[in-house]
Amino acid sequence: MINRLTRSLNIDNKIGHMLDRTSLLLIAAWLVTMILFPIGYWVAGDSVIPPAITIAALIQSLAVFYPLNRAWGFRRAAVLLAAVAVLTWFAEFVGSKTGFPFGRYDYTPVLQPQLGGVPLLIPFAWFMMLPPAWAVVQAAWPHNHRTFWHRLQFAGLSAMCLTAWDLFLDPQMVGWNFWQWQEPSGYFGIPFSNYLGWLLVSFVISWLLYPRQLPLFPLIIVYAAVWFLQSIGLAVFWGQPGPALFGSIGMGIFLALALRSRFWASSSSRW
Repeated sequence: MINRLTRSLNIDNKIGHMLDRTSLLLIAAWLVTMILFPIGYWVAGDSVIPPAITIAALIQSLAVFYPLNRAWGFRRAAVLLAAVAVLTWFAEFVGSKTGFPFGRYDYTPVLQPQLGGVPLLIPFAWFMMLPPAWAVVQAAWPHNHRTFWHRLQFAGLSAMCLTAWDLFLDPQMVGWNFWQWQEPSGYFGIPFSNYLGWLLVSFVISWLLYPRQLPLFPLIIVYAAVWFLQSIGLAVFWGQPGPALFGSIGMGIFLALALRSRFWASSSSRW
């Protein structure tokens, strides 16, 4: 069993190649920031939330960008970042102005700077979780051939995998007054239309960008760390046990399927 686990993880060379010292330092810096965040909140109150969230999101974005840069090269990784940023900013701009596809909501002035009423941090928040969600889906449902149906399946599963994260995110961000829903309802005050919008936007982006040869291992670590930190953080530190439970189940299902596929598949593929 140990030999099988070792082969499935490719411990001999793949992890050492893809999860190098810089990746470890970036992930460690992000984890330290997230751990210190509640302490800073207890000491300084609400004023610490916007800068702490901004710093944590930027470090996490770097932790996602770096393995992509290492695996693909800077140009391809930068193009992906730019594409995700532009597409998600546009979706958020249209959404906040028209109510489509998420429902009617407004960004508050808390997060700065903003462009067109959308905080510039928001596209980075999409980027810091889209590639990890893609990696989880590719690990759980690997494909050797890229056909129309594989692309459709990948986009649909990626949309669900990413939207599971918003089961944590939206109630927490609304609680911090980053944005406000004009008609609070549904899931802990979040309209169900929001989750349909997340599914649609992340499906379209995943379909359009359809990434190949992702560095799975470091990206899955990021997804797993977010699942763990959000589960504990919302339940223990931020007083939102309901979103903590449902978010933990939602992200946890995808994470468990990815790990099961990597550990126990009869013919393992590379991380």
